[in-house]
Amino acid sequence: MSKSISRHLKGSVTKCRGMTLLEVIVALAVFSIAAVSVTKSLSEQMANMPILEERTLAQWVASNQMVEVRLTDAFPDIGKKEGEVELAGREWFWRQEVVKTTDEKFRMIKVSVSDDNRYQRIVAQVSSYVHNND
Repeated sequence: MSKSISRHLKGSVTKCRGMTLLEVIVALAVFSIAAVSVTKSLSEQMANMPILEERTLAQWVASNQMVEVRLTDAFPDIGKKEGEVELAGREWFWRQEVVKTTDEKFRMIKVSVSDDNRYQRIVAQVSSYVHNND
């Protein structure tokens, strides 16, 4: 009985071999393709970070200006106002436009934010409507 067991074990040992060189090369190729794609994706995300930061800060400036307009009790006059504000160590230029609507009791307010005082590049913009309670 011991001979049959040793023959059985011996046969199974010879059948259990490691991976072939071709299998290792294919596995490394698949891994390298996956690693390259992950690295490319991360580098693209990192390249977009300054753009997202700039848009977020400009959106905050626009929202802050809109809140200031909406907190006043007076119905806003039609026209434009401009100003500048510092946020996060940067200068931002905002332009507020109050536009007449078809209904006399409503006005549309549009706040645009730029990083230059000529407003050639609008980074963020918000719009809202106000109602005259009088």
